[in-house]
Amino acid sequence: MTLISSIKQHVSPSRTNITFSILCFFFPPVLGSVVSFVFNGGGLWSVLLLALKKRRFNIDRPMVAMTVAIYAYCAACVLASIINNSIARDAPHMLGLITFLFFPFSYATWSITEKTTLARIIVLASAAACFGALLLAIVQYYWLDTRAEGGAGNAIVFATVACLSVMMCLAGALSDIEKNKGLLACAALAGAIAILYSGSRMIWVAMLIAGIAVVLINLRKLNTKNTIRVLLIAAAIGIVVVAVGFPIISQRAAFLFSDWDALNTRGDYNTALGLRAALWQIGLRAFHDMPIFGHGISASRDLIRDGFQNQFNMPSTGFSHFHNGFLTALVEAGLLGAVTLASVFVVAARNAAMVLRASSDAIERFGATMIVVTVITYLIGGLTGILVGHDILDATLMVFLVSGTYLASGRQQMLPEKPAPAVTPQAG
Repeated sequence: MTLISSIKQHVSPSRTNITFSILCFFFPPVLGSVVSFVFNGGGLWSVLLLALKKRRFNIDRPMVAMTVAIYAYCAACVLASIINNSIARDAPHMLGLITFLFFPFSYATWSITEKTTLARIIVLASAAACFGALLLAIVQYYWLDTRAEGGAGNAIVFATVACLSVMMCLAGALSDIEKNKGLLACAALAGAIAILYSGSRMIWVAMLIAGIAVVLINLRKLNTKNTIRVLLIAAAIGIVVVAVGFPIISQRAAFLFSDWDALNTRGDYNTALGLRAALWQIGLRAFHDMPIFGHGISASRDLIRDGFQNQFNMPSTGFSHFHNGFLTALVEAGLLGAVTLASVFVVAARNAAMVLRASSDAIERFGATMIVVTVITYLIGGLTGILVGHDILDATLMVFLVSGTYLASGRQQMLPEKPAPAVTPQAG
């Protein structure tokens, strides 16, 4: 019995949640798609626990609003397939929607975790992820002679999730969630350099804007002395990042100007910028053909192939999306899909804004900051890349929205009490 009790103690719900949280925030930049298996596995486990009444739904109003927005987007995607009579063809692609459907179930399980503990886990696991991201980026850039892709196998996806890790380190330092600010500053620097090695220009912009947002959110906590110290640290980090990344930045900028010149002067679409411009034109025409409900969730690849052949007399390039998240939603699920997808980010931003306006609690403001930087990073990155529809990005988006919403405006749940054993009356 002692052994069984010891095992139960080590696999208690709180310890399981702690381990799960560490993996969810460490894996995205370092091990890529493993985070999808972890999050979806956790979602399935949460469904089982709720079915067995070992957990209860946590009906917080912000969580309900997020759930409605997320489920509306999933319903719009399914409706597009029904309208296009393509359920069978779209079914494999619809499996990705399950990640979004796990939102309220994961929230129920995650919200038994003590908030301060979860916030520190997020910060420290993100710091470890930043160091891991830099190590992988150096190996890939210098030894393999490729853009840094981390464990994601895709430079843009890697940069997106690494940007979130960097922002968690910065937010943790400024909000005093973790006292070891030197460690967090070094981790943020490591993550920023890894993002430079990815060559993902839009995420460079997202990192800058999200970083400014984090500083502004925490500005009222800083006195004059602390403000000067923060500014000096930020300036030092910026100088190091620019010094290390200047060759990469100048090279990527030169490519951009060269592509722009080729597109405008010669109409050359056979460049990185030209291919994106072609994809946007193909996507806009496809949206014009089916504006309300779209073509179905699996139609993009065929539309892109036909568009390159018919509109540009170019061979198929193998793209599966239109390198703009909302344009992809417009094509696949029409106006209904794009509006419901936008509502997910609008509701998330509104939830965060309400907390930042009304609360002075450090943990709640940290949770709201998580949501703000997630919205900024995904929306800016999605302008020229993927917004949703990639397993790593979808799982990481849910990880940040679930935990951020809980920390910002959720209530911690107690585990359902076990019924007391029945007392058998004694005879006599």
